[in-house]
Amino acid sequence: MKFIKQLSVIFAVILVFLLFNVSIYSVVTVRLSNNFSDVSQAKMIDVKNFLPFEENSYLAVIDTDFTLSGELPVLDGAAALVPVYAAVINAVYPEGSVTYDGGSFSDDNYYGENFAADSKMQYKNTVRGYTAIVDGETDILFCAAPSEEQKKYAEEKGVELIYVPVGLEAFVFFVNSKNPVDGLTVSQVRDIYSGKIKNWKDAGGVNRVINPVTRIAGSGSQSAMDSFMGDTEIGVKSPFAITGASIGFSFRYYMDGIVENSNVKMLSMNGIYPSSENIRNGTYPVIAEFYAIYRKDNKNENIPVLIDWLLSDEGQSLIEKTGYVRIN
Repeated sequence: MKFIKQLSVIFAVILVFLLFNVSIYSVVTVRLSNNFSDVSQAKMIDVKNFLPFEENSYLAVIDTDFTLSGELPVLDGAAALVPVYAAVINAVYPEGSVTYDGGSFSDDNYYGENFAADSKMQYKNTVRGYTAIVDGETDILFCAAPSEEQKKYAEEKGVELIYVPVGLEAFVFFVNSKNPVDGLTVSQVRDIYSGKIKNWKDAGGVNRVINPVTRIAGSGSQSAMDSFMGDTEIGVKSPFAITGASIGFSFRYYMDGIVENSNVKMLSMNGIYPSSENIRNGTYPVIAEFYAIYRKDNKNENIPVLIDWLLSDEGQSLIEKTGYVRIN
């Protein structure tokens, strides 16, 4: 009798370990294998590669006789648009208009914190940039459309902002390059982010939980995502999403021209790939304008002059050479 009890205890222990291992395999191992999740977050731009008047700068260059003098507008903008407004400064501003605390750009500040107070180039990115344009610290902000909170901040301050479209860009969704899914429909993406579709097998992929990655509220890409979702709310993630295969979003040129990460791939939408040609001909379904934004009450006479140039053939050529698509 005692032997039978001991044997029962041994079998019980074995059963517990077996159940534990099966659960670990089902909950963790299966979900983590080939999870395609290591590149779901876009990297930051390295600003030092896009500084005006530097010999080894990556900035696009055009030949122009147009130059600005007098009261030079302070330019600022989103990470994805640093190559645009920095190229504008490089093309039409006088050398010496971009200055740094300590005399040179610091390698250890990705956000350009050591641009001097009198520098005509600043880099506060979208969230701080919208605050700066409303507060009068910046003259022209290069950004995507604002969030509702950013609009409200301007209204509360009694500031009217003018939004001038100066270029076109694709809003894109991306996954790890090993993910077998190459494209989704607009409806599928909305269903993924609303929580209706939780597994890649329901979107043409393998049996993996989907991890829909979002960005910081007020960032250009998150505001674009909110606009893309329309009346559909972004849902609560599955508890297993962190172990799943990610999908993220950004702007095409930021992914393709700045980050240049070979481990990620942009998805086709409704069967159309987000190429420059498909943005230009309007077939890619999620096209966003980006803007030169200024305060209506700003009296700097060079603001309309510079924006007129941006909309001219020369200015649009510079935007196109940067990697974006001309507005006209």
